[in-house]
Amino acid sequence: MTIVVNPHNSQEEKALLAFLDSMKYDYSQEDEIFILSEAQQNEILERDREYEAGEAETYSIDEIIAHFNIKEK
Repeated sequence: MTIVVNPHNSQEEKALLAFLDSMKYDYSQEDEIFILSEAQQNEILERDREYEAGEAETYSIDEIIAHFNIKEK
């Protein structure tokens, strides 16, 4: 099972880790530092530019559900 938690500050993070330790849970942490390549950075900037210029397509949640044939629970 995987659970992703995003604490709002270092105190919350310390409290969560203390709780996990006190319950003797096994867990792993991942650093939040993600390094994007220059090509990835440029792609993000280009997508932002297209969005701001009104050139990007947008879809409603209903269109996304239909496209991916998602069944509601």
